[in-house]
Amino acid sequence: MIKKKLKKNAVKVDKFLINYLKKQKQSLLVKPMKYGIISGGKKIRSTIIFDVGKIFNLSEKKLINICAAVECIHSYSLIHDDLPCMDNDIMRRGKPSTHIKFGEASAVLAGSSLLTLAFEIITDKKYLLKNKMKNEIIKSLASCSGHTGIAGGQELDLKFENKKKKINQIINMQKKKTGKLFNFCLYAVGVIANKTKKEKKILSNLGEEIGLLFQLADDFLDKKGTKNLVGKPVKKDNKKGKSTLLKLMGEKKAYLYGNNLKKKILRKLEKHGKKANELSSTIKFILERKF
Repeated sequence: MIKKKLKKNAVKVDKFLINYLKKQKQSLLVKPMKYGIISGGKKIRSTIIFDVGKIFNLSEKKLINICAAVECIHSYSLIHDDLPCMDNDIMRRGKPSTHIKFGEASAVLAGSSLLTLAFEIITDKKYLLKNKMKNEIIKSLASCSGHTGIAGGQELDLKFENKKKKINQIINMQKKKTGKLFNFCLYAVGVIANKTKKEKKILSNLGEEIGLLFQLADDFLDKKGTKNLVGKPVKKDNKKGKSTLLKLMGEKKAYLYGNNLKKKILRKLEKHGKKANELSSTIKFILERKF
């Protein structure tokens, strides 16, 4: 059931992105951009946006631009993350990484172009949101993507390699590297649903917790998964001396931590009743996922 939902949502977002890129002036970078974002990937962030939208009775039409923008940001971060100067990964989503396929320079430029495309998608005149809402969404996405978010988290991730770090330091790093974009996913829906400042803060915090859960599951996949199943080389974290909760706590304690975090998230969703069923099913999938 969850696999069908993920695939269905991924197809919707891919279709939007393909059509959006078709309407733009073409350049040599479009091919590596498409390669990095269209084929493969669960696009679970988009599914979460749609799931949260159901809680607030929002149509997919109001959310699709946000989904596309988030996937642009996520793909830009992966393309750059895979570069030799960072994690030096040669496989991504079951195929050669963008820099392996197109060269390092093109990968850097394609990633940067996806980053800017995200903001273009949100500001598009055809996206019928009030400018005030667009401005708030843009500010949040910029904050979650730059040095206070994904980029800053990646910097910490690299600096923490082969160093002994405390739990709170690792959590802070993972909140930036992974949690901030999930934070944005829920916050943006809150903006579109015209929620109060307090309600949007609650959604943001919930998003960060979902991001932490996702990162922990990703670390388990790296340790226990297979290359064919995950779509990229596994057992890299230990070789690179990555600082992870799994490494610090050990498997049993880390899984217990993740399971308790999952229960905490699900308890927070109970107040929304049946409207949160789709999001709850996605949360349950995250920790137990095998791909």
